[in-house]
Amino acid sequence: MIRFLDSDLAYSFRTAPTAVISAVIALILVGGAVLAPILAPHNPMDVATLSLMDSFKPPLGWEDAEWTHPLGTDNQGRDVLSAIMYGMRISLLVGFCSVLLAVTVGVSIGLLAGYSGGILDAFLMRVADVQLTFPAILTSLLIDGIITSALPARLQEAVKIYIIIFAIGISLWPGFARAVRGSTLVERNKDYVMAARVIGVPSWRIMLSHVLPNVIGPTLVIGTLGLGLAILAEATLSFLGVGLPPTQPSLGTLIRFGNDFLFSGQWWVTVFPGAALVLMVLAVNLLGDWLRDALNPRLR
Repeated sequence: MIRFLDSDLAYSFRTAPTAVISAVIALILVGGAVLAPILAPHNPMDVATLSLMDSFKPPLGWEDAEWTHPLGTDNQGRDVLSAIMYGMRISLLVGFCSVLLAVTVGVSIGLLAGYSGGILDAFLMRVADVQLTFPAILTSLLIDGIITSALPARLQEAVKIYIIIFAIGISLWPGFARAVRGSTLVERNKDYVMAARVIGVPSWRIMLSHVLPNVIGPTLVIGTLGLGLAILAEATLSFLGVGLPPTQPSLGTLIRFGNDFLFSGQWWVTVFPGAALVLMVLAVNLLGDWLRDALNPRLR
């Protein structure tokens, strides 16, 4: 821990105000989401606690506002602040799991393609190139539609979150694969890899023990930026009505519900969840930009 605090990366972080502010915002949002059952004023998932008499309460600062609902309520009397905290839990869960899947698939394919070369490399990279011609959201929509239509109706809602994670993760793997493949092409011709080959170390062990630790740096940067893309992709799918079901409302679902009341005066139902989504994605992207610059030796 002490060594990390004295490292160049820690110094770069301390001297970058944008990174520090972004990290603080991200920690507050993530902390609020993780601790939602403890910190949230109400439980928006408990239907028994909802009352239509509390519907469309305005946020604090407006007439008829209540301290128990600082950001107002929606059409069902659900506390908007509590709904955001619980919804962000689902958005972050989908985002992290999607990026983890994309990293696993992309790093594996990129490492195999870069180290093996030849026909296998050409085939895997052409597959990645073809997928990159389609926007990630369209790929996610296609995968989600195919899997959902193939499942019985009674199972669709129960496994919807896993389908969304798989769809988004598969749509993001080419970026990781291309980055790892490029780094692997450089590393495989270095002396330490040649020495390992000479003494008879198996190829799979060389890739995992020698090459992988030296190509994982760019993956961290892409993973950080990919997290923001994954959260936005999930929000987009939910906003379009093909994402998570209403029983598992994410930020995208909350924005979709609130959009119906945006022009009827109840703007807070959609504006506050949208602001939370923008803050989270912006904080993650700014941290990714800082990490990219901090790990680039040419900028030191």
